[in-house]
Order: sequence, then structure tokens, then C-alpha cells
Amino acid sequence: MTEPDPALQRWRLVLGEPAGTLCPGGLSQGAADQDTALTWLYGRDPDNAKRDLRGGAGDSDLTTVDWLDTVHRLFPKETIERLERDAVERYQIDDVVTNPEVLARVEPNQALLGAVLRTKHLMNPEVLALARRIVERVVRELLDKLRTEVRTSFHGTRVRRPSNIPLARNFDFRGTIKANLGHYRPADKRLVIERPRFHSRARKHVEQWQLVLLVDQSGSMVDSVIHSAVTAACLWGLPGLRTHLIAFDTNVVDLTADVTDPVELLMKVQLGGGTNIAKAVQYGAGLITTPRRCVVALISDFYEGGDSERLVGLVRSLCQQGTEFLGLAALDGEATPNYDREMGKRLVGVGAHVGAMTPGQLADFVAERIGR
Repeated sequence: MTEPDPALQRWRLVLGEPAGTLCPGGLSQGAADQDTALTWLYGRDPDNAKRDLRGGAGDSDLTTVDWLDTVHRLFPKETIERLERDAVERYQIDDVVTNPEVLARVEPNQALLGAVLRTKHLMNPEVLALARRIVERVVRELLDKLRTEVRTSFHGTRVRRPSNIPLARNFDFRGTIKANLGHYRPADKRLVIERPRFHSRARKHVEQWQLVLLVDQSGSMVDSVIHSAVTAACLWGLPGLRTHLIAFDTNVVDLTADVTDPVELLMKVQLGGGTNIAKAVQYGAGLITTPRRCVVALISDFYEGGDSERLVGLVRSLCQQGTEFLGLAALDGEATPNYDREMGKRLVGVGAHVGAMTPGQLADFVAERIGR
């Protein structure tokens, strides 16, 4: 029997049963097993159900444990991570993070960390101990990634002394143009950069500043909660900066005492519930000792479940007293915002800065204010 063409098999796996004519002789055993695993997950989509996305020769009654073992056997690492992420985020298959057999096999990643934070209240002590392994590993990886990026912002302000360290944030645009004018090509109107120039940063004495992070712990903000905890840990203890971390829904919880242990901090976060942003802003305002040397960063989707007029009034008062108020619709690696744009406009109207940032961009923002 002739083996099906690999390229046609891939298209058949992508398109499902309606594309069966691509492989009239059927799928190979390995491809059929892949088809079963993909259908177990993506067959949950209403559109796919309408298309009769049926599996191949494998057993269609897979458990989550069987499915996880199958995808780890049949797919490359990058595909496995995508499948696990979709299982958790897209289809809310909670036993991926509540079943001890599954947790023992799963590859820790940020999507699974988010799932753990959403479902940890469902876990018994044995499962919670396994879930903590995911939290610890992902937090450690994020800390390793972000610590240098965040702390570099506080190494000093840029000066006009050249540097041999090629950091994008210190790129000297004017100096680079001037140094490479001899390489300009009139024919194609291009300047060839052979010697990029960079500024250096010099430390200077700065007065004590405060950074008050107010983090919305509603379910939609899980990535921002994770990055806020890790960012606060990276900023903790920096000279010239005192950091506070406050989590809120309809209640306000001061987590500053746990900032040095982001794993423990995240295990205390309770995702979901209502949202009272004004209450959190009022609490944050009460922490401020010197208004003109304070940055308040509200990390939220701005969907106020409390008194929106009170929220706007509080932000106006903070801005009028000289506090830098930063409204972040997202604080994560992608900085992809999803927020109440009308409320965002109202906050801008009373003096706030509103946007979305990565942790490194937030650190730059704070460092520039401190270094003025």
C-alpha cells in the first residue's frame, strides 16, 4: 500500500474530515492518531462540530491524561505548548491543572500558571502542592527574563558620554547619523550604518520616590497580575524607590509584605469577582507620603463596578496634587490592551496617562520620572 503524501496529510489534518478526498487511501496510523488528538480538542468548537470533524482510527474516548500522553508522543515541543495552552485558555479544560496525573506530566508555562491561579481554589492540598511547581518554575523564568530588563532602567540617566554596550534603549540616533554620513549612497538614497553609537548611563543621587501598583485581580487580568507580581519583585529594594503592591476586586488587599516572594504572593491572589476601582485608588492615595514624588500605576481594564464619578474625581485630585497617575490596560509581555475606552478617555481628561506597557516600559517610565 502506498504511503499517503505527507504534505497532503498535513492539509487533511488542518481541514478535517471534509477534506478526506485529499487522502483517498486514508491517513497513516501516526497521522490518524494525531487527527484523533486534534479532534478531541478542537472538535469542541461549534463551527468544527458543524463540519463533522471526526477523528481517524484511534480511540475517540480519550481522557485528558490519555490525550496529554498522546500529544507529547506525537507532536513537537512548540505544538505541545500551543495545544496545552488552547486546552486551558480556549476550552477551559480545568483538569489539566486540577488532576494530579495531568499535573505530573504537563510542561509548565505561563498559560498553565494563569490556569492554576484561576482554579487553585478547586484543588485539594495534594494537587495544590503539584500546582505550586508550575507557579515556581514559571515565576523563576519570568524573574530571570525581566530582572535585568527592569533594573537596567534604574542604572542611571543617559548622558552624552559614548558607550560600547549596544542597548536599544541607549541608542544615540543623532550621533549614529553623524558618524556614518560618509557611508551615504546617493544612488539609492540609503545611509549604511557601520558604526552605531550608544549613550551610557551614569548614576546620580535621586530623592526617595514611591511606586504604588494597584492591580485588578478580575479573571481577565490574569497575565497582568502575574507580571505585576514579578515586576514588583524586580523593583523591590532599588535605591530611590519604595514599591507597594495592592490587589483588588470589590475588596482591597495590601500584598507589599509578600513582594519579595512572588510565588507566595500569587498563591494568595484570588482571581474573579466584582471590581471597585475607586476603592483601590482611595487606598493607594492613603499610602502617598510625598505627592510630587509618587507614581500610581492602576493596572485594570477600567470597567468600574463601583462609582465611576468617584473614580474620576479621585484620579483628578491625585493629578492636581502632582502625583503621576498611570492607567495601564495591560502589563504583560505583549502589552495588548482590552479595556473600557470611554473610561480611559475620562481618566486622560483629568490628567492621567493611559496605555499598555511591558514591564520594561513601565520601569523606563518610572526611572525617567525619578531621574528628572
